[in-house]
Amino acid sequence: MISPEFAKPSNTFHAELRKRVNAYFKEVKFKPTGNYKLYLKAIVITVGFLAIYTHLIFFTSQIIWLSLVECVVLGGLTAAIGFNIMHDGAHGSFSTKEWINDLAGMSINFLGANVGLWKTKHNLIHHTYTNIEGVDDDIDARPFLRMCESQKKHKIHRFQHIYFLFIYSLLFLYWVFFTDYKKYFTGKIGDRPIKRMKIGEHFTFWGFKAVHLLLFVAIPMFMVGFLPWLIGFLVYNLFTGVVLSVVFQLAHTVEDTYFPVVEKDSMQIEDEWVIHQLKVTANFATHNKLISWFIGGLNFQIEHHLFKKISHIHYPALSVIVKQLCLEYKIPYIEYPRLHLAFASHIAHLHNVGRK
Repeated sequence: MISPEFAKPSNTFHAELRKRVNAYFKEVKFKPTGNYKLYLKAIVITVGFLAIYTHLIFFTSQIIWLSLVECVVLGGLTAAIGFNIMHDGAHGSFSTKEWINDLAGMSINFLGANVGLWKTKHNLIHHTYTNIEGVDDDIDARPFLRMCESQKKHKIHRFQHIYFLFIYSLLFLYWVFFTDYKKYFTGKIGDRPIKRMKIGEHFTFWGFKAVHLLLFVAIPMFMVGFLPWLIGFLVYNLFTGVVLSVVFQLAHTVEDTYFPVVEKDSMQIEDEWVIHQLKVTANFATHNKLISWFIGGLNFQIEHHLFKKISHIHYPALSVIVKQLCLEYKIPYIEYPRLHLAFASHIAHLHNVGRK
């Protein structure tokens, strides 16, 4: 499959950006990977997850509402593991040691997904061809949602700004029980072929899928019974899906972000890669430390897309550099100061695209 091509760099913006970021790390004498702050956070999130899981399964509360609250908390901690541990690990920014990055990345395997397939979908495709219809799988929620105007419109899309959270809630279940298998058996992500798996990767895929079924289906069902397990399992997975979906969609599908249309004859993208990333990505709630802590700095999505190999703990400092340089070069820097403003803009985007 022919890949779209970005325009050749025509200015010094990217070079100057790298120069200033390198100067920053040299000045503060930090490594671009994680440090004790990230490792401590990873321990807190992991211990919290194990504690809630153990209590839910082996010391089930007889108070129904408390058990449901714990299912919601477990879903939040699952998302937090993905945001903070798996995400940095899969990008190679969790640690300077490759084996630690691999271990951090594999945390998602225990939760039911496959980090190898995710790396191809996210690191290679999404980070390169962000918001490009037909290539970026992250904006493909057809036929239920229309994310950009170049996608086919259906009558139901007129109401997508009303029902979108229901679709988002299905993400994690759909990911674990359908899309992973679809990618595995078809050897494709969307229309794009993926690298053939090695023998060990096949064993890893099936082995962790079995572990997930054991940990989240077989053991809980045996301990608490079918109906309590089913209710808890759905509450847990649906909440996880909403959190994961909303965070990633607020970064790319809001009113101010751009969805370039590639010329099919030339397969040419009008902007160079760096400018493209600034047009298709948005930050939100960057001054809210609690949100930044919980979602692994993914509210600094601009900095993440420009420097995916740098750990999220450095994004607040890098955002000052990027924002200043954008101001100097008169390049837009999309940012929503509050979470609710970004969320409202996402709803407005869905409403507008669903009716055009």
